[in-house]
Amino acid sequence: MAQAVEEWYKQMPIITRSYLTAAIVTTIGCSLEIISPYNLYLNPRLVVKHYQFWRLVTNFLYFRKMDLDFLFHMFFLARYCKLLEENSFRGRTADFFYMLLFGATVLTGIVLIGGMIPYVSESFAKIIFLSNSLTFMMVYVWSKQNPFIHMSFLGLFTFTAAYLPWVLLGFSVLVGASAWVDLLGMIAGHAYYFLEDVYPRMTGRRPLRTPSFIKSLFADEDVVVARPANVRFAPPPAEEVRQD
Repeated sequence: MAQAVEEWYKQMPIITRSYLTAAIVTTIGCSLEIISPYNLYLNPRLVVKHYQFWRLVTNFLYFRKMDLDFLFHMFFLARYCKLLEENSFRGRTADFFYMLLFGATVLTGIVLIGGMIPYVSESFAKIIFLSNSLTFMMVYVWSKQNPFIHMSFLGLFTFTAAYLPWVLLGFSVLVGASAWVDLLGMIAGHAYYFLEDVYPRMTGRRPLRTPSFIKSLFADEDVVVARPANVRFAPPPAEEVRQD
């Protein structure tokens, strides 16, 4: 059993494995009181005035208490992050990292701006960890890219993947979790989906092109495509044409 888990862990792509490891280590560290959540949560005042920039990252690593909700989000992270990195972003590790960076930036921006809007600022002020929202964003992006896959929710009913975010949102409401967290993930996910998939088809422009300095951080593997022996991908040389 331990060997099977080790093999499963080693076979994970690099971004998924790194994020899952950091999330589990951080959450366990907080549960054992080795790390204090007060040093991790998103606090704009401490970031700006006290230069505690690490909070912009650490608030995405802590998943609160180690309960059933934690297990659900670790499952979603391990499954859908892995599916995206291995399929939609296969051979494009830099693009996948940029997607996560974009999602984290959008989520942080929404919380910061929402905290300055009257009547809703108190609701946004309560959102101090965005790890669940980032996980939900990945679920949303995966569902948009694989809308026709048939799924089952706890064996109760079946649906297509296009409705997965809404099913999970309804489940969160039923168990008493905050719907804001999932909604923020859906907003960030839809922003990425629109700018990366819909807008380029409409205009021919791709605004979310991964910057060169991020691509330089990752050595992506080339995607090998089998080429039949007798199929040409370019016109034959002039010499061959004259000989024929």
